[in-house]
Amino acid sequence: MRARIETKNGRIRSMIHAVPQIRTSLLVTLVCCLAIVLVADSRRVDAQEIVTVQDILADPGLFHLRQITLRGTVRNVQPLDPYEIPAGSTCYGGYLFTLEDDTASLPVAVPGLCGVPMVKDPEVEDGARVTVDATVQAPSHGGYALSFRGGKITMDQEGIVQAIANRITPLVE
Repeated sequence: MRARIETKNGRIRSMIHAVPQIRTSLLVTLVCCLAIVLVADSRRVDAQEIVTVQDILADPGLFHLRQITLRGTVRNVQPLDPYEIPAGSTCYGGYLFTLEDDTASLPVAVPGLCGVPMVKDPEVEDGARVTVDATVQAPSHGGYALSFRGGKITMDQEGIVQAIANRITPLVE
């Protein structure tokens, strides 16, 4: 026995012919739901909530290569000597500092400008309150960290968690 479906124009057809339409409808519904979830998720990421240093240090792998926003006080600003990147260019004007919030402190690297010889003072001062948009680099994922020991060191060997600043904004309080 075959199930029958009556269409809008009064025609009768078997259920077998309706299966592709049902699949298509389900697929369209699924894609729409997925799109809504992705848009909602991207809006949440764009909001860039402030992350604490302790959150990062508690699980650095979770934050590896993620764009995050930190807020705190600048400590120990130290300009870097010119250093070379793997592509062969020399970078100038880079510096390091420690960002301290209420929970802990984290080394922050500000890369230099590569290929353009120049002398440039760091853009932050010790004691300044800032917001830092940065990318986290966690150990055990390969890569290098900027350091005073030869410009860059292998992160895996040193066990360093470091933030690479993309933007630094002074806090007005």
